[in-house]
Amino acid sequence: MREPELPEEITGKELDRQVWTQLRTLSKENAQGVARHLVAAAQFLDDDPDLALEHAEHAAKRAGRVPAVREALGLVRYRRAEFADALREFRTARRLSGSNHLIAYMVDCERGLGRADRALELASSADARNLAEADNIELAIVVSGVRRDLGQADAAVMGLRIPALDRATNQPWAARLFYAYADALLATGDEEGARTWFTKAMEADTDDETDAAERLGIGSDVEMTDLLDESDASDDEYDAVERERFDEESPQQHP
Repeated sequence: MREPELPEEITGKELDRQVWTQLRTLSKENAQGVARHLVAAAQFLDDDPDLALEHAEHAAKRAGRVPAVREALGLVRYRRAEFADALREFRTARRLSGSNHLIAYMVDCERGLGRADRALELASSADARNLAEADNIELAIVVSGVRRDLGQADAAVMGLRIPALDRATNQPWAARLFYAYADALLATGDEEGARTWFTKAMEADTDDETDAAERLGIGSDVEMTDLLDESDASDDEYDAVERERFDEESPQQHP
């Protein structure tokens, strides 16, 4: 595999301390090279996912036994909607690290592969218990999406009525949780409630993680007077909307 070119400004020092701790099992030279490729993978992911994949794959080639490296490759695959490959990398990372913090991503991969039953089974497994709060919330968001996929709109709402919903305003996951709850309410026909929570999501979304403002019609040339009116949309347009919603419900990504 040809080594992708690294921008000079990327030093590898951009990685957080936890990742560097894992890289200490490598030689100093290899650790620095792997670190730079991991940073490049993250930086290129939005604008050039193919190049991001090259960097992540090269890092994995050089440090395939480092959990954070396999996790990073999984996240790149996940963002590319390559769910089977992403799931394989997440499983490997979990096996190497002994940590279950990737459960939400794994459940979402099962969802993306159309395996709702497997997704729900994994989400309710012993491995999904005792997660950190942020990971548990991401899991709840994904499971709510699975329930909606299955036509279980009420269950999708109930799954997000968790204590964090009432105290999430200043948390990094607040916008995503509010957005998912609004979407779940909308699926039950509660348009007023959906508007309320889409508004909360928009106000909490300082990093433009969601399209809550667009869902409310803010900044659009067309005022959205009925969030539920999709009668004039073609099947292709409806599918596109659903794909966008799926992306918004996916767990927050940190390659």
